[in-house]
Amino acid sequence: MVKKIKILALILLSQLNTHCQMMEQTPEFKVEITHPNPKYLITPVFDYIKTLEGTPAGLPYGSSSGSWASSGSSWTSQKGTPIGFEITYYSGYEDKYYYINQDFNLKEIQEMTNRCYPWMDERLDEPVKEYLPKTEYDSDFEKYRYVYAPFNRIIFGFAPQGMVVVWSGYGPNRIELGRYQAIEVTDEKRLAICKDKYLSTYRVDESIYDEQREKYFLPNASPELWDNYRKRYNWNYKVTSENAGFKFFEFEIDNYNGEVISYFSPYILNPKMQPRAIPSFVMICWETSAKERFLSRVFFNWEKTNELLKNAGENNTFQFHINKQNSEIEVLLNNNPIEVDSVRIYPSHLRFRDSYED
Repeated sequence: MVKKIKILALILLSQLNTHCQMMEQTPEFKVEITHPNPKYLITPVFDYIKTLEGTPAGLPYGSSSGSWASSGSSWTSQKGTPIGFEITYYSGYEDKYYYINQDFNLKEIQEMTNRCYPWMDERLDEPVKEYLPKTEYDSDFEKYRYVYAPFNRIIFGFAPQGMVVVWSGYGPNRIELGRYQAIEVTDEKRLAICKDKYLSTYRVDESIYDEQREKYFLPNASPELWDNYRKRYNWNYKVTSENAGFKFFEFEIDNYNGEVISYFSPYILNPKMQPRAIPSFVMICWETSAKERFLSRVFFNWEKTNELLKNAGENNTFQFHINKQNSEIEVLLNNNPIEVDSVRIYPSHLRFRDSYED
């Protein structure tokens, strides 16, 4: 009998150790829920994020916030690898409940959650890569922790008429996973369940519920603008300078579609021609001496830039030509000067791997 108890205890201890190891190895991620602007606020009613490991995960408590692709807030980390989601939410400005049950492409999501994207290169002795596999990042954590950001959040964006966009986040970088379509809940029984859950979860009195429906209702809300922001064209970029001491270190693209990606030297010197959304702005970091460090932001107009790219060729290059004094940047598309909203140049204190020594 004693022997059986010992065997049972060993089995239970083994299972507990295995469980603890699995928990330690299970990845974590934060979740954000966003909207295009505060007029289009939505509130989850039922939410479930599917994970590869089977661990339960969900959305933050409360309504969407922030701006498109950035909520400006965080919540308790969820555990697992997200592989899909099932969400019912209330769109108060439309006075509609929407439901979506969506799976991600498993191969694609596993690839994207295994990537680490660079956000700085100063603390690395070797050139950064466009992205680093998570296994390599984990194998030398102390070396890479201040250079690359692993997958650490998933961001949901809810636009009018059931449009749902999802991005994966890596520190300051965001990459779109896809655009999905929720369907309006029309079944009366289901609507009653959704309403009751909404009222009880958020402790909303029914009289206030009715008052808010009237106050915030927007009858002509459309997702067209944010669908248009997702248009992609084949383009790359080239940054040049008249100054003989010019060193080009970083090129960050903040796109209208919510994506943000930072690129670094040396691969920014020969960037890929690839499908990209239209930039809201680009950030350029360069030096011409130890006392001449600069950061510039070039802001684009979506309508004007879209029109230019729509009528241009199949492959396009944005060119940014900096004058010798580091005081002006001429912007061209395929060697033709173009109009941008603004160009701002600032002194910079950023340092890079190949910066001039002080």
